[in-house]
Amino acid sequence: MFSCRDFCLHFKIPLIYRYSCVSAQDWIANVRGGSFSSQGKHIKSSCSLVAFNTDQAVCPSSLSLPVPDLVTDLDFSPFDDYLLATCSADETVKLWRVCDLDQDQPNNAEVTLSTADGRLEIVLFHPVASGLLAVASARGVQVWDVTRDAALTGKHTPSVFIPTTITALNTRFSLCVQGHQGNRDSRVLWVKDDNLLTTGFNQMRQQEVRLWDSRKLSSSLSSLKPIHTLYIHCFSGSFFMFHEADLSLSLSVSHCLTDVLTRGVALVPKLALDVSCCEVLRLMQLTDNFIVPISYQVPRKAGQDFHVDLYPDTVGHTPAMTAEDWWKGENKQVLNSSGLEASTSSSPLSTPSSSAAPSRSPSSTSGLSSSFLPSPSQSSRAIHSMLGSSSKFRHIQGAVLHRDTHITNLRGLHLTTPGECDGFCANGQCVAVPLAIAGGQIAVFELSQPGKLPDTTLPTIQNSVNVADFCWDPFDTHKLVVAGDDAKIRMWQIPKGGLTETLTEPERVLRGHTEKIYSIKFHPHASSLLASSSYDLTVRLWNLETGEEVKRLSGHQDQVCLSVYGKLLATVCKDGKVRLYDPRKSTLPVQEGPGPEGQRGARVVWVCDGKYLLVSGFDSRSERQLYLFSAESLASGSVASAPADVSPSTLIPFYDPDTSVLILTGKGDTRVYIYEIVPEAPYFMECSSFHSSEPHKGLCFLPKAECDVCDVEVARAIRLGKTTIEPVAFRVPRVKKEFFQDDVFPETAVWWEAALTAAAWLSGSNGQHRKISLRPKDMMPVSEAPKEAPVRKYLPSSVYLEEKTDEQKKEELLSAMVAKLGNREDPLPQESYEGVDEDEWVSKELTPQTHTPDDS
Repeated sequence: MFSCRDFCLHFKIPLIYRYSCVSAQDWIANVRGGSFSSQGKHIKSSCSLVAFNTDQAVCPSSLSLPVPDLVTDLDFSPFDDYLLATCSADETVKLWRVCDLDQDQPNNAEVTLSTADGRLEIVLFHPVASGLLAVASARGVQVWDVTRDAALTGKHTPSVFIPTTITALNTRFSLCVQGHQGNRDSRVLWVKDDNLLTTGFNQMRQQEVRLWDSRKLSSSLSSLKPIHTLYIHCFSGSFFMFHEADLSLSLSVSHCLTDVLTRGVALVPKLALDVSCCEVLRLMQLTDNFIVPISYQVPRKAGQDFHVDLYPDTVGHTPAMTAEDWWKGENKQVLNSSGLEASTSSSPLSTPSSSAAPSRSPSSTSGLSSSFLPSPSQSSRAIHSMLGSSSKFRHIQGAVLHRDTHITNLRGLHLTTPGECDGFCANGQCVAVPLAIAGGQIAVFELSQPGKLPDTTLPTIQNSVNVADFCWDPFDTHKLVVAGDDAKIRMWQIPKGGLTETLTEPERVLRGHTEKIYSIKFHPHASSLLASSSYDLTVRLWNLETGEEVKRLSGHQDQVCLSVYGKLLATVCKDGKVRLYDPRKSTLPVQEGPGPEGQRGARVVWVCDGKYLLVSGFDSRSERQLYLFSAESLASGSVASAPADVSPSTLIPFYDPDTSVLILTGKGDTRVYIYEIVPEAPYFMECSSFHSSEPHKGLCFLPKAECDVCDVEVARAIRLGKTTIEPVAFRVPRVKKEFFQDDVFPETAVWWEAALTAAAWLSGSNGQHRKISLRPKDMMPVSEAPKEAPVRKYLPSSVYLEEKTDEQKKEELLSAMVAKLGNREDPLPQESYEGVDEDEWVSKELTPQTHTPDDS
């Protein structure tokens, strides 16, 4: 880790899918895309590596280069997959010889060029000449031969910041300085017939694309106005646009929609494409947390032939000339390479001249070292070594159940409950929702009675004060506990079958807090044991059987959220601390450590059998973040973290101890995040997300016994919408559903039954829930299912790799035509037709006829 911005490199993942993003488990995860602004690229790809900017080095399969300042742009050499150029805010350009990830990386750049031209924004290798670089800053552009001390040429503009970008074609560089009328960011690249394509903004601040004739730049040839277009790449005569503010790509009439925002995009070199499956284009999309490979393929019938029409000869890997040749005025083309040829690395600086060995920086005392010799080919690696572990729940799917199970026509919902409140609560039988009616009223509905609610007034629970938080007793499906603004806790007993009249008198009222209560939680093992937190900066434990306060915990400086597990109680406070209490031994925390940096609240939940604490909060940039703390050493800080997104609402966690699946969403969100938490690296294994069509108030999860195990349903939740209450099922897709999937359904704890009483817990006992199997009696476990012989679905690679000569192909084609026509010695069909006999062909003599008078 460095105090400055880090710079990471990743191996490219050769995963191919048709016109779509690859699935989430195949992405490069745990990256932290750089959040700073610059004119350069945030990600770049060679045939072997992907380099990108990052705020912190968090990637297990990546390396960091010790760049001492903010990296503003980067570029790989077109002739060497392992030669990387970077420019930065310290006015220097550095060339790095990058090694394989299993080798020691260089501590210093091999070449450092000092431009003394202000903050650099763009660096670009020339596509034809080796060792030739163009560098752009706010003052203009310089062209450098990396074997020289000074720039070959420089073109400067006034000393004011003007967005600048450059591109190169053959022997020319092109500069784009305010080519569009809007004084904002622009991009430029060469396209067919020596034309230039630029993107920028017009006077109305609308994005636009313009086509220019390089011989006449006084006006553009044409223009169009795409939506949010920021990056343009050209490929085989057509172009596609990548939308940074939007989430879409389009290539001619095809497009790809992604569900993550973009910080940058890189085009993978054509020599790295998979021609066996007709891949014509591959991108690497950099997001906040992932690098997403996106592949484009042309649908073709499966076969062994190389599709020449899709793969004309492409630019090769060998430079056409040196930088010195280019400076002298030579004009050459890089030799083309067939799409069937493997890419090879050839360093443009592999033959340094002994006479051209000037010093580049105070740290370098000699010329180019032997490390600039051609790099070896990339050794093959297993995909799992690049991607890390993957979760068996990675394909989990969330689905709203049929409308017949919904409760609809819900009116007057209270949408502004405190941040520490989950918004509503549900158990296996009832759901309670707050209403925006004076007196802190709560409506209770039976899940067994779905349908449309009447337009008339519903019976409710009247608390007489605003409701701060409420929850169901986990061991009594009809006992509701409500915390109010008046620092009191009210206990309500709901009649079996639901409310038939409005309740105004609670069963019991708990008094003790001196300030407003904002959070209450039941003990997960002991019956009638409740914990509450208040603005009086105390956490109190209550015995609901006696209505007495039994413990009072102190040590907080601000609002807290709490979670109870066994004998311990954990809190996360807005003062930036995570604390651990043993309430039966001390009223002060037994452990304390740094928590989330954000001051917008957080949630905490116990995970991994009580070994870790999962905290959902905000970082210093107010971005939602997940943190994992070891319960044995809070003082050492979090052992892992996972960024989420930017939203004002705190992510509310639900953790399934059977599967170690964590499900999170926030009030007002449309996305539900799903992770599998493991007690060792990488700790967070992200699974597929569930997206709802409209924002929801939140999710409440039901006991595991409510899940349909025959449909591999691992979790059942209740989703509260604006006017509806909907069940949501989370299923794991499996093929053999006739078997019980015992790998995702281990024995489950009966957490809807108490393990001990409050009095027993207070006296020092520690109980555990009994466990049961969810397997139906008529289903066989999949682990005991008979093994089937494996069936090869695809031809072996040797079939695809086998090459045939033209003569062999002609012979196969001719044989196929002959077989289709049949035996050529058979008689023709017309030969079997029967005609007339020879004697029937009689020629009759025609004589002229004359007319006599009698004939008339």
